[in-house]
Amino acid sequence: MTDWDVKKLRILRTLRDRGTVTATAEALLMTPSAVSQQLSNLSRQLGVPLLEAQGRRVRLTDAAHLVLRHAEAVFAQLERADAELTGYLRGEAGRVRIAAFSTAVPALVVPAIQRLRAEDRLGPDVRVREAEAAQAYELLAAGDADLALSLAAHAPAARDPRFSVLPLLADPLDVALPAGHRLAAVPGLRLADLAGDPWIFGGSGPWSRITTAACEAAGFVPEQAHSAVGWTAILAMVEAGMGVALIPRMASVERHAGRGGVVMRVLAADQPRRHVVAAVRQGAERGPALARVLGALGRAAESFTSAEQRL
Repeated sequence: MTDWDVKKLRILRTLRDRGTVTATAEALLMTPSAVSQQLSNLSRQLGVPLLEAQGRRVRLTDAAHLVLRHAEAVFAQLERADAELTGYLRGEAGRVRIAAFSTAVPALVVPAIQRLRAEDRLGPDVRVREAEAAQAYELLAAGDADLALSLAAHAPAARDPRFSVLPLLADPLDVALPAGHRLAAVPGLRLADLAGDPWIFGGSGPWSRITTAACEAAGFVPEQAHSAVGWTAILAMVEAGMGVALIPRMASVERHAGRGGVVMRVLAADQPRRHVVAAVRQGAERGPALARVLGALGRAAESFTSAEQRL
């Protein structure tokens, strides 16, 4: 029977995900030579070549991808075993590490934790780490987080066997206008009505893509007058009359407070949304503590959705 070494298989999977031996070594706190040696040993154990030279780099062979396709089922089963063992030892009081993007923390994570504490002071020990939406998946894949709150736009391919991805909510995007804007009080505001306005959004990254995609769906390309990535900076510029901006409702509920110079308008027929998801490693969702946290996040998302529907 073939000797399937789980530790070496994890190194091979990390190389696939990270792309280079150096990046793999950094992720696993190993030296590049140790990574290469472990993979050479795995290749001999399996009796197939796993890597081939590609210029100054290496690429995985078809045999390596075949091995990993089967190994993913092993990793998922080990996650389930670990979850069940943790449940056996700790019941529902295990530790759950959450990596969440900034606006999800006050809107979803904090309410979920408050719910858990109200239900049971001896419930899961939840540790929160703020991370960019894309980085949350990297932390999850590396084992540095147990649950990632991210955006569907950053989710891995639907068939990625490493993760279970669960939809939480569709977060509406409202438009922030200066208080004296010509359309601040006009009923039935549409995104296309703002095609000629200067816009404020990030120069790159997810929010840039979300803003431009929403505007292009409404029939125009936004003129980026100013670039900012933080909601405080964006709203300060809107308040100063420097432009208009799309703001996710998860951010505007908190950030708009106290800004009398900003008018938040709900868009009429073409309301754009961003989709928020929770992801865990495949099989880990069976753990009692993680299941409770997922349930609390689901209820927090339902409460948020019910509140925003009343707007």
